[in-house]
Amino acid sequence: MPASVKSSPLGLTVLALLHYRPLHPYGIQRLLKQWGKEQVVNVGQRAGLYRTIERLETGGLIAVRQTERDQQYPERTVYEVTEEGRAATREWLERMLAAPKAEFPAFPAALSNMLLLTPDEAAPILERRAAQLHARRADLERQSAEAATGLPRITLIENEYLLAVLDAEERWLQGVIGDLRDGSLTWSPEMLAAFQEAAESGAAAT
Repeated sequence: MPASVKSSPLGLTVLALLHYRPLHPYGIQRLLKQWGKEQVVNVGQRAGLYRTIERLETGGLIAVRQTERDQQYPERTVYEVTEEGRAATREWLERMLAAPKAEFPAFPAALSNMLLLTPDEAAPILERRAAQLHARRADLERQSAEAATGLPRITLIENEYLLAVLDAEERWLQGVIGDLRDGSLTWSPEMLAAFQEAAESGAAAT
């Protein structure tokens, strides 16, 4: 496998879809949505999918199977997974399943700087997030229930994980909001300045 081909969630998913049958990019995009993969990979921009396909082809993980010509549609290039692609898929899948990756999502970064707000400012902002999490969880529960009829559990295992994560974050967030509202979680510029001064004094003493 070429060293230049870096793993990515979308790259893995494209390779996985091509294990089932050769597809053109529109067919890949349609299956991504039909199978609910947009919950776990970023397919909001079609250009991102085409860049991923180009990268996989350049790296030798997929190859052109044929070009379809139809008067009703523009010319479509059909891709298939190569043997190198099958090996890469297995390697990426095992690594992503087994090894937690250091990721840097926006929410923890924002939490680490929440002290720039006052507790009274932070509480309603977090309440807005909690409401959106609740709505997203309800929507995902509905989608999972509709899709689950007659399907094996493994086909919706990613939804199960996402629901568990959403539920855990929502419960944690409600606890933080409650602590902000009752004053058990609080801070002020004076409190933070005093803490910083004490920390600097302690460091100087050592």
